[in-house]
Amino acid sequence: MEVIVPVDGMELRRSCTLAEGVYYCPSGLRITTPGITIIGHGVTLIGATGQGIGLEITANNITIKGLSIKGYQHGIRAISVERLVLDHCSVHGTAEIASNTVFLDIWLPSERAYGGGVLLVGCDDCEVVSCELQHQQTGLMAYGCRRLAVTLTNASYCSGFGFYLSATSDSRFEENIADYCCRFEPREGGLHFGHMGADAAGFVLVRGSSRNVFRRNAARLGGDGFFLAGLDPSGKPDGCDDNLFEDNDGSLSPNIAFEATFCRGNIFRRNYADRSNYGFWLGYSWDTMLEANRMIMNRQAGIAVENGHHFNVIDNTFQGNGHGILLWSGRVEGFARLYPESLTSWDWQIEGNTMTRNGRGVRIANNQDHGIRSGPEATSTAPDIRPRGHLLRRNDIQDNRIGIELVGADGTIVEGNILNRNVEANIREDDTTGTLARNNLGSRGAYL
Repeated sequence: MEVIVPVDGMELRRSCTLAEGVYYCPSGLRITTPGITIIGHGVTLIGATGQGIGLEITANNITIKGLSIKGYQHGIRAISVERLVLDHCSVHGTAEIASNTVFLDIWLPSERAYGGGVLLVGCDDCEVVSCELQHQQTGLMAYGCRRLAVTLTNASYCSGFGFYLSATSDSRFEENIADYCCRFEPREGGLHFGHMGADAAGFVLVRGSSRNVFRRNAARLGGDGFFLAGLDPSGKPDGCDDNLFEDNDGSLSPNIAFEATFCRGNIFRRNYADRSNYGFWLGYSWDTMLEANRMIMNRQAGIAVENGHHFNVIDNTFQGNGHGILLWSGRVEGFARLYPESLTSWDWQIEGNTMTRNGRGVRIANNQDHGIRSGPEATSTAPDIRPRGHLLRRNDIQDNRIGIELVGADGTIVEGNILNRNVEANIREDDTTGTLARNNLGSRGAYL
């Protein structure tokens, strides 16, 4: 293959190998010819600090191998491209908002996107494999893309997002790393007061990013691990729905390991969500499955959901959390108008879970603030917000402070559980109606 020496502003029009070396190219390189392959092993393009594009791609069927890029606004930018392959490329040191300053805006359009390693806009059937995208604002951003395959790529130590998806669907993210994606936003009082995380996260999904698969990814010690937002700031519902999360690790967040709000049909299976403030925060979501996940030593709760319905919580492990499962209702007028079916917590199946040494194994409560404080007095007796229709079956609930706590919850079935050695109470009820407790095995082998 022909060897070419890169020159600032060069347009690459045929397949070639770039001559090894470090090249100062503030205007970057461009590819507008389809069907070519560029080999860049041992080549580094250097840009003016935080400005310009390192490699601009506007043609289909392009393969880039081994290229290293540093110091631009965006290292690689591809617009309206099909079948792009980025293989063992490295992008570092792109434009970055100063640390310890602002709370991030997760809703920016592509034309105002934060700086980052790879920016894909309207791209389909592209692959990013074994790339290094660490130490910048964002590793990879995908706007309006379809059928991406991102594997074995490291986007750790980013001060914004490791992987950011906006209106990006039907894609696959497997065996990637986005650890330590976090920042701090100071508030009045100096650096000891503020928000750790400031909406930084390992993986972010917004604006209807749906039907994606996430397997065996790590997003530990981030502002959040995985963050899905289904309601935009204008009040437009735009759920990130029907995504599959299997065998991922979002642990050690100061906030939430897995967050998905106002979203439908997501499946979370065999994930780790440990040692965060919350393992899962899934408010106002519905038709959701949580199966065989692990939640250990989360400060507030393993699973916390406000006004969620049609959930299946099956075969999960909860240990040492403030609450294992924390469900509650609360009325917000704006949300009530947009989601009239989500006025309360209803129709949950909680089955086959193990809950040990939590503050409360399960708490289901009416009219709450964050599930633990009483809400407005005016709505406390409204029948439409009282939690209803929860089934707790075959769970092993032992050695918690309280096994099951029901506050203003109606029609709860507690059936065939082990409720043993819970310090204050196996089951505690306050202002509940229609609770059916049967065939639950208590202390000393007696049925409750």
